[in-house]
Amino acid sequence: MLHPVTVHLLRASYDELKKQAVPGVDGVTWQQYGLGLEERWVDLHARVHRGAYRAQPSKRAYSRKEDGRQRPLGIASLEDKIVQQALVTVLNYIYEEDLIGFWYGFRPTRSTHDALDALAVGLTRKEVNWVLDADLRGFFDNLDQEGMQRFLQHRIADRRVLRLIRKWLRAGVSEEGRWSETKVGTPQGVVISPLRANIYLHYVLDLWAH
Repeated sequence: MLHPVTVHLLRASYDELKKQAVPGVDGVTWQQYGLGLEERWVDLHARVHRGAYRAQPSKRAYSRKEDGRQRPLGIASLEDKIVQQALVTVLNYIYEEDLIGFWYGFRPTRSTHDALDALAVGLTRKEVNWVLDADLRGFFDNLDQEGMQRFLQHRIADRRVLRLIRKWLRAGVSEEGRWSETKVGTPQGVVISPLRANIYLHYVLDLWAH
């Protein structure tokens, strides 16, 4: 499964990143990483495939919610963003087949406008008595890492991919220069976190179904 993560895909993943994003703990910006790219791609590709790639901690940042509470975010290093984006591209081909039809969050072929269109059709063409608006508080912060990794093994046989995901989960968080371990949850805001959320929700629904 790691075979599709080629030099070409890594380069394309780099191009997809936000060019003005705040750098992570490495302090490397999108523009700085672009210097000497050809050698970087070959080196990064080699490290990923031989297992020498090392994930870096996410840099802690906060954004204010509407209710005044602070939402913790994680800012990944530039290389982590690139490899995560490449792996998201590969994993989306697998999990897009599994996700429920009316599931619209964080999917590559769907948007909030698609969800609103579906909702409008449901409300106007069917008899609807109520609409439920719910939010899972602290979802990313309380994600069961071990449970999700076990669930991933149902569809992912390549141990190199599983090790990569494990490295990101265990890389920890750096806040004001201090590193802290993350035994539960996953940093919100990193490239791969929306896909993790969808996979984990699929895992939770599978548990409920059985």
